[in-house]
Amino acid sequence: MKSAAVEYIAARSVDEVLAALADGETSVLAGGQSLVPVVTQPGAPPCRLVDINRVSGLDTLAESGGHLRVGPLVRHRVFESGTVGGPLGDLLRLVVGHIGHPPIRARGTMLGSLAYAHPAAEWPAVAVTVGARLVLQGPEGRRTVPAVDFFTAPFTTARRPDELLVEAHLPTLPDGTGIGYAEDRRSSIYPQAAAMAAITVTGGVVSAAAVCLVNSGPHPVRAVAAENALLGTTLSDPAIAAAAGIAAEQDTRRLDDDASRPGHRRAYQVLARRALRHARQGAGRCG
Repeated sequence: MKSAAVEYIAARSVDEVLAALADGETSVLAGGQSLVPVVTQPGAPPCRLVDINRVSGLDTLAESGGHLRVGPLVRHRVFESGTVGGPLGDLLRLVVGHIGHPPIRARGTMLGSLAYAHPAAEWPAVAVTVGARLVLQGPEGRRTVPAVDFFTAPFTTARRPDELLVEAHLPTLPDGTGIGYAEDRRSSIYPQAAAMAAITVTGGVVSAAAVCLVNSGPHPVRAVAAENALLGTTLSDPAIAAAAGIAAEQDTRRLDDDASRPGHRRAYQVLARRALRHARQGAGRCG
């Protein structure tokens, strides 16, 4: 069986990209690590791709106004080095090592992952954890969507078909923030389950907390009750264990076998505890 017929457009400007997207049926090609296997498999329907790799100005990676601005042509591997400093840089370096394998990190992009919205992907979880804001550009101009509202269902986002995701704004986490990530990965390129944490300690106690569960539902889930339970604590082992137990209750996946649900929640409890313990190591440090 033959692969699908593909119409290919090599855009040279954002205007050309938006013109191609105007039909509402064109897909954006940046790294192509998720898109190409889908459109080239035998039996896939014909498709239309607009390649943005020749568009200048889409590789932005800069700190401005307390945020790290990331453009759609910034590859995963950029975050493997010390390019981004502070606690946010620590989180990005920690997470990127779990993404795929070296060839994927060399070609794939952060914004491509955000737009693809795989419920087990790492970058959507980072965006939700740090409270990122995502900038979309369409025929009516630009609009900004909080990450927590951007991911609406598996492989589904608030991006309209005629819009391009042009930037992600990730807050640069304050000094005193410790970060942590733990996952359960087997043979898949994505984790079966994972937990992420960013904990800020001021004066010896938790002043801000973000705990996110990955692949526990249709999109990354902030465990708000667990975050509230951590506020004002000294991140002791009992406080971490209690918060991890609360976080595990956010596992909302539909399971074929209801008897397996306690096991899944136990996994998230263990992963959340590991992520929080990792975050404790860096929490409270300055500079």
